[in-house]
Amino acid sequence: MACKKFAIAGVSRNKHKFGNTIYKELKNKNFDIVPVSPNMESFEGEKCYRSIGDLPSDVEALIIVTKPEISLSLLKEAANKGINNIFLQQGAHNKEIIEYAASNGVNLICKHCILMFANPSGIHKFHERISKFFGFYPN
Repeated sequence: MACKKFAIAGVSRNKHKFGNTIYKELKNKNFDIVPVSPNMESFEGEKCYRSIGDLPSDVEALIIVTKPEISLSLLKEAANKGINNIFLQQGAHNKEIIEYAASNGVNLICKHCILMFANPSGIHKFHERISKFFGFYPN
């Protein structure tokens, strides 16, 4: 979370989808975050990038909120662009993705909700404390 600029792949116009929620929550917490979706030119009034390869060079981290079948190609595209700080939202990973990340020097966090790490409040603060208490909070 120390990175200065993030991208989020998997944003959606559907306000009930988690990519939409994460984007809005991080924006509200003043994170510098840009949306990525091949289906939109803009999102929430911001330019939406169609691919990881189109992202500005100052993006340091990628949050992936997609199905695992899509996540692996996004992870590979990010690694090719030099973005090695990757957060896979719960449900966006599988064994192949984790193995690829480990074999290619990707700093990967998965199996957690990113909102637990982003100045959490409410239920996310509770999840953070429980994870720390039981030793599940990643370093």
